[in-house]
Amino acid sequence: MTVSSPAPQPLVRSLPSAREVDAFCVQYAPRAPGHPAVRDLFRLLVEVPEDGLEARLAWVERWIHWMRERIPAQGLLDDEDTTLSPANSRLLLLVRVLEGEAPLRASVTKLVSGVCAGSRGLKLFAQVGLSGGNGFFSELTDRFVRGVLPAPPEPGKLSELLLRLFPVPEDAQWLSALSPALLARLTMSVGDPPPPDPSPTARVRGDLMDALLLLGVQVTNLGLAEDVRDRSPDIAFRASPFLRLRMVCDVVLARDGAPDALRDLEQVKADCRRVVASVTRHLEHSGVSVDLVYRLERIRRGLDRMGAIARVLGAARGEARWKEALALLSDLLRYAHADRSVLALVRRNARLLARKSIERTGNTGEHYITATPDEFHRMVHSAAGGGLLTAFTAALKFFLAGLSLAPFFAGFFAALNYAGSFVVMQLMGFTLATRQPSMTASTLAAAIGEETVEDEATTDGRMERLAALVPRITRSQLAAALGNLGCVLPAAVALALGFQWLRGHALLSVAQAEQVVASLHPWHSATLLWAAFTGVLLWMSSVAAGWFENFVVYRRLPEALAHHRALRAVLGERNARRVADALMHHAAGVGGSVTLGVLLVVAPGIGNFFGLPLDIRHVTLSFGSLAFAGCSLGPSAVMEPGFLAALLGVVVIGILNFGVSFTLALGLALRARDVPLREGVRFVGAMALRFLRQPGPFLVPPREAPANPDVLAIPLAGPPGH
Repeated sequence: MTVSSPAPQPLVRSLPSAREVDAFCVQYAPRAPGHPAVRDLFRLLVEVPEDGLEARLAWVERWIHWMRERIPAQGLLDDEDTTLSPANSRLLLLVRVLEGEAPLRASVTKLVSGVCAGSRGLKLFAQVGLSGGNGFFSELTDRFVRGVLPAPPEPGKLSELLLRLFPVPEDAQWLSALSPALLARLTMSVGDPPPPDPSPTARVRGDLMDALLLLGVQVTNLGLAEDVRDRSPDIAFRASPFLRLRMVCDVVLARDGAPDALRDLEQVKADCRRVVASVTRHLEHSGVSVDLVYRLERIRRGLDRMGAIARVLGAARGEARWKEALALLSDLLRYAHADRSVLALVRRNARLLARKSIERTGNTGEHYITATPDEFHRMVHSAAGGGLLTAFTAALKFFLAGLSLAPFFAGFFAALNYAGSFVVMQLMGFTLATRQPSMTASTLAAAIGEETVEDEATTDGRMERLAALVPRITRSQLAAALGNLGCVLPAAVALALGFQWLRGHALLSVAQAEQVVASLHPWHSATLLWAAFTGVLLWMSSVAAGWFENFVVYRRLPEALAHHRALRAVLGERNARRVADALMHHAAGVGGSVTLGVLLVVAPGIGNFFGLPLDIRHVTLSFGSLAFAGCSLGPSAVMEPGFLAALLGVVVIGILNFGVSFTLALGLALRARDVPLREGVRFVGAMALRFLRQPGPFLVPPREAPANPDVLAIPLAGPPGH
């Protein structure tokens, strides 16, 4: 029994009667005639609009909603496939109905033809997911404006239909799970409409061709930009693959996607990718710009889109073509949602920038890692110089606090005191222990990141080299801490006694000294919280150090100074070169020093401005301040429980300063390098086990320097000495 008449006739626009619905359900769902999927589908198909683009788009939206219902269309026939997903089971039901009902099939065919005739897919294939802005900040502004202002309707563009049908990012997974075989059957069933109605297949193929040509023009323009050409000097302009990309796209269009033309397109795309990879590697040496990183990402995604379109054009009709089309549509949907998000844009580019800054910081961190006994001793001596300067910094801090200055000038001179002291340490080659953890964490993350990309055969060797790096980091950090604290104490005592001998009274009054002791008490004050907060500031200064060095390299400031006419005229060519080399050598150190000095003053000031009583607890400065307080209180007070508790507080401050800054820097570096969390956890566990078995290498250097410090390794598994 069939509901429709033998010959196709125009569908009557009236609601179906209950008898017609029952007859339809018995025919296509004999085992479950009351199934809601069958009844809803019949009502949907008899309500196909005859004209009007907006009405037709609304019907397509209703059809997708029917497809998205969670109730599968199963249990309808005796020999049906019960393994299909709910969406594919409903799609199979639709195919069966359209193959058996000529009038319904004719109305759907006319609807598809009308939607394709009234819509354009150029924006969908060439712009969705590929923003048109040439830089990060222009795209950021455009996304923000689009998010705030309402968007005008564009019913004539398939790009709007895609987001209208699939409003959440998770819909891309649902779309990719549809069966290409069933979609191919649906296409064959609907077919092309009789003349003069336009063919949907020809219209979509034309849009794909136009999108391929437009993408070729856009990628060519981006690839021939000046900053990209400057970073690929080995390739002549006329030999650039980006020029050939434009010409090959013309050939593909002229030959209607012939197989040999598509093969040429694939080859020239591979050449363009090699240029992009070369430019990316060049960023390691020439610095990175957020706009340049954004454009390189735009080129990669444009080439990916061209490849996806070419695969659709080159696939055979039927299931193979639908398989490629579903992959393309799923990617379009994912990128469409991502490109509406300001947060996604910032996160993607910030990760790329973070990686470059972290690599700069990691290169600086290598100088803080010792391998031999001589390097260990030099680190102690360098840190002793840092402790000596810190004692003067602490003394000047108390002197400035005693002056009656306006808040601005008090903060300005306090920041100048800290920043000036840290910069002098950098220029004199001294070491401040608290600046090491965030630097060395980036170096460690770089080594872990290298380990994750190795194959299984070389993983053990990489882990052994990492096992040698961690003890070098820990004992180098211990050497710096001992040097700082071991020198700041006698230096502070000498300064306090000298001040008392010259002025006749102690540097600190008894009340000031008691306040210092009370502020360092580990559980009677907020010392632990402020110590952790200071660790955050130490980490932020390391990020600033990497950023400033990247800025200096990207802007080529050393080269500019070395060839500056006025500087050469005043200092001479040789001394101008020395100034340029000094800037390159000290860029990260000076940038981090100034940032840390300013943060130690500005961060608490901003907190107090908003009613948050923030403070800082820096281990070396705190130990120096406690030494000044002890000199004011006298020898007997030093053995009091409160003073001993403050001494314990200094130890905890050091642990928190080091631990928080190291953890934040390591976490950022691991994320910037896409290192899986399980790799980091596995590595930390292996290091903890190794420390419990052999703590010696983590604390003191070996008596004899290894022939190759980078290969020094003690097995991660097995008993000690194995």
